[in-house]
Amino acid sequence: MSAALEARRVDAALGGTPVLHAIDLAIAAGRWTSIVGPNGAGKSTLLRVLAGLLPHGGEVRLFDASLHGLPGRVRARRMSWLGQGGAGESSADDLLVYDLAMLGRMPHQRWLAPPSEADRAAVERALRSTQAWDWRDRPLGQLSGGERQRVLLARALAVEAEVLLMDEPLANLDPPHQSDWMQTMRALVAEGRTVVSVLHELSMALAADALVVMAQGRVLHHGACAEASTHRALEAVFDQRVAVHRVDRQWIALPR
Repeated sequence: MSAALEARRVDAALGGTPVLHAIDLAIAAGRWTSIVGPNGAGKSTLLRVLAGLLPHGGEVRLFDASLHGLPGRVRARRMSWLGQGGAGESSADDLLVYDLAMLGRMPHQRWLAPPSEADRAAVERALRSTQAWDWRDRPLGQLSGGERQRVLLARALAVEAEVLLMDEPLANLDPPHQSDWMQTMRALVAEGRTVVSVLHELSMALAADALVVMAQGRVLHHGACAEASTHRALEAVFDQRVAVHRVDRQWIALPR
């Protein structure tokens, strides 16, 4: 299976402190991969490195091309990003929901060109898929945390990129909308897209195709979510405080 994203001997530091250590990882194309691990494992740092948002040692490749060598506009078309908790979005409070989602189309637009019919159609699809279409004329600052998160997801979806990277995308979402999010991810994969998500919700992470288990800045395991070895690695990294069970044909992680 071909790799959509590949890390080769990747190191990274934050504030001079090493966080990632010689990571080798290949993310399969057309699949949903979740990254899990205890706090401080380096999950978000790894995702930001894969997105090209952090300096690092080693190499990151996007569809077998060096990420560093790709023009910014090409990279922005092929890979979209949803950051943790909408960090850095407070300055967008006065933007209307529709206009914020339209920002996802910028990589497809010429400088100062008005939105095309394709742009408008992509934004409507994205807002409808996150049940945010009815708020399109409301300022972002008037929304609750969960509503805001759904709009930010819509912006990422509007890019219609081949690869979607998300850091804790379920923050502030209630259980029904978490379920909607999972169905959206499944629909993207069915279209041939690649999804990479950092999740604290272990049962939701187990709904992915593959799981990357991290601790102390290293990848301890990378395997299919249905494999027993993946379940053992997940239980071990959380010191056997969770157990993986099969319930209604789904794998879930429960406290012991």
